[in-house]
Amino acid sequence: MKSKRFASLSNVSSCFGLKRDAYYKYKHRADKRLELEQQIINIVRKRRKSLPREGVRKLIKSLGKEFAKANIKVGRDTLFNVLRKHNMLTLRKKISARTTNSYHRFYKYNNLIKDMEVKRSNQVWVSDITYIRTVKGFCYLALITDMHSRKIVGYDLSDSLELKGCVRALNKAIYNTKNLKGLIHHSDRGIQYCSNVYTQILKRKKINISMTEENHCYENAMAERVNGILKDEFYLDQTFDNVAHANRAAKNAINL
Repeated sequence: MKSKRFASLSNVSSCFGLKRDAYYKYKHRADKRLELEQQIINIVRKRRKSLPREGVRKLIKSLGKEFAKANIKVGRDTLFNVLRKHNMLTLRKKISARTTNSYHRFYKYNNLIKDMEVKRSNQVWVSDITYIRTVKGFCYLALITDMHSRKIVGYDLSDSLELKGCVRALNKAIYNTKNLKGLIHHSDRGIQYCSNVYTQILKRKKINISMTEENHCYENAMAERVNGILKDEFYLDQTFDNVAHANRAAKNAINL
């Protein structure tokens, strides 16, 4: 074998105490696995033409019908491993701008949603502000998200961190919601949410007020997650020409 510099499949298999059929079975399984991976990659690439940064967890949900149509059973771990193998995982960027000022004279409310099980829409709204870059500086996106449906129910983009943007977002959310009974509004302890103007609107509508107790992001994790999705998956982390350009992009991302 050495002198002729080749070996038959039967000889190689026998060296390992195997039959030639074992090789063909292994090759068949490997080929099927590669074919499955390629099917998954093709479906994901098609999806990412419109949402290039969509992560694994959202892909599992959004592509469920596509996988079923192709008669493919794909779990989260399988999809993660396939995307990692083909260098298709998305990396989340770190947030660097500060939008919360909790050092102020206004009253700070207790956390009412700690360990609460959210069972319906309009049970808990979570609010937060995230920055968006423009060529001339930052603008700020105020968001109100329903904790159960994860739908953004109110938003506003403005060129400053003043109260007006948060108030406009809140008024939009209230206007678009028919039943506010038993609703809890949860936010951080930022001056905008603690201000008399903002809290008076909530009280007039009999909306319960809840806030993070230690000014920790984990106490408002849903709002932080929504911010991350808008930036990571919908390109709101790029630098826009102006506020109007950023506003169009935010509107498209939220309404998509």
